[in-house]
Amino acid sequence: MRPLCWQRQQLGLNFCKPSLRTNPTALAAKNTYHHGDLRQSLIEAAIALIHEEGISNLSLRHVARRVGVSHNAPYRHFADKEALLAAVAEQGFQALRAEMESAQQVVPPGSPQRLEAIGIAYVNFALAHPAHYRLMFGDYRCNFDQNSALAEAAHQSFMVLVNTIREGQMAGIFRPADPVNVARVAWSLVHGQSMLALDHKLQITPGEALTEFLKFSAQTLIHGLANNSAT
Repeated sequence: MRPLCWQRQQLGLNFCKPSLRTNPTALAAKNTYHHGDLRQSLIEAAIALIHEEGISNLSLRHVARRVGVSHNAPYRHFADKEALLAAVAEQGFQALRAEMESAQQVVPPGSPQRLEAIGIAYVNFALAHPAHYRLMFGDYRCNFDQNSALAEAAHQSFMVLVNTIREGQMAGIFRPADPVNVARVAWSLVHGQSMLALDHKLQITPGEALTEFLKFSAQTLIHGLANNSAT
């Protein structure tokens, strides 16, 4: 899912469930890193700085200063700013995947509400991690061709949606159709909702009203996907 990249590729992680620590206050107070954890400390510092100042002002020197290491230390793990941002985005896609999978677990397999659950989880992730989400789907260039791990993380997060559609089709709930194209329709819906909400253009205050709207839109999609020929 590079926002533009994902449109140009068929996105199709064997990663552990990630932790997305994006509290700028906590990170601002972190002046040193634990030995052996420099890479993760740099990623966390980058997230905080993106949240505070935006992507364009980010530099490896700035990140090193936030972590409390020498200006050359980040180069042990990242060749340049773009490599660091790719790692940040990769971790974001891993976390998004984990959030959607976790939301699904509370809904019985074969239920159309599994699609609703991951849709709401998707939008909530975007609202909870706006800086991270904008990096993942904004217009900053993420070179998927040169970052196979990032491309795979994006692919696997998208596949949560594809597999949910397939599961519903196998259960006879959703009508037969290319599950990848159906997933793209569903993704377009939640991505649009996320961006509108982040830009305060959805005209719905986050909270109960937003959740009800997300449920309504998910049910509208599910109704459109219903397999009316099923007996």
